[in-house]
Amino acid sequence: MSQFVYDVIIVGTGPAGLTAGLYAGRARLKTLLIEGVSTPSQVVVTSHIENYPGFPEGIGGFELIDKFRKQAQAFGAEFFVGDVQSIQGCTYQNNKVRQVSLENKIYNSLSLIIASGARPKELGVSGEEKFRGKGVSYCAVCDGAFFKDKDIVVIGGGNAAVEEALFLTKFGKKITLIHRRDRLRAAKILQERISLNKKIEIVWDSAVCEILGSQKVEAVRIMNLITKKEAKISCDGVFIFVGLLPNTNFVRDVVELDSNGHIVVDDKMATSREGIFACGDCRKTPLRQIVTACGDGALAAYSAQQYVEESKGVAYK
Repeated sequence: MSQFVYDVIIVGTGPAGLTAGLYAGRARLKTLLIEGVSTPSQVVVTSHIENYPGFPEGIGGFELIDKFRKQAQAFGAEFFVGDVQSIQGCTYQNNKVRQVSLENKIYNSLSLIIASGARPKELGVSGEEKFRGKGVSYCAVCDGAFFKDKDIVVIGGGNAAVEEALFLTKFGKKITLIHRRDRLRAAKILQERISLNKKIEIVWDSAVCEILGSQKVEAVRIMNLITKKEAKISCDGVFIFVGLLPNTNFVRDVVELDSNGHIVVDDKMATSREGIFACGDCRKTPLRQIVTACGDGALAAYSAQQYVEESKGVAYK
């Protein structure tokens, strides 16, 4: 085992992880943030953020995350890029240590903060996997430009679906939003905007049953959930926004998870395992926003600081 031990390792570099890194750095904890290769922050691929305080004109997701990163680095946080393979416990100089294993590297830490975020949920219908990258997408910012003057279907009814549908109007000829219910779940201001956009048509009470095509997406087959009648909508692209799945497989046997895979924490962001904390979209929470993720990260870092100081015998009594 390496003779060098960090005070805190933070897995994830989204708003929660970077805020935790900022607060840990200010507490003068030896801090390492691990940025996942296969699990980028959802914020990075968000084109425009208008509800983060302090930016009345809005800000791009990549720009905001870049500011977070630079601020954490300014307080001494270190960064490493890689995917965590496993987490184990061991002892070093009479202290309990968390051993974080990546593909070709092992790091050790007195405490651990999981801020691994979430990834887009798949729809789970025929044709989705076949046409992934051939018309099926989960990121409008990444792929929207490929559908200039094309007909696009967006699936979902929450904030992400409505925001991305609005964004896609910059490229698409027509946007059809398909939602399972008779009203949207998105914020009221987004509902107002989508109702005024003439490029967008909403198909209510309907679900996509199949994505159709030969070499690429050509149409979707939908079913009205009330009448059970089926119909086909021609399109060139299908953008799916039906929720998020937490990136928590690597801690499945380490900390308690709920039935959906979210990490269960208490009011101090502490998990079921001593010295391990969690924050942001990977944890069980009723609201997943940048501002709440930042609050989570600050509290997780504070709790980790208290745990580390108690472990070292230097806690302020």
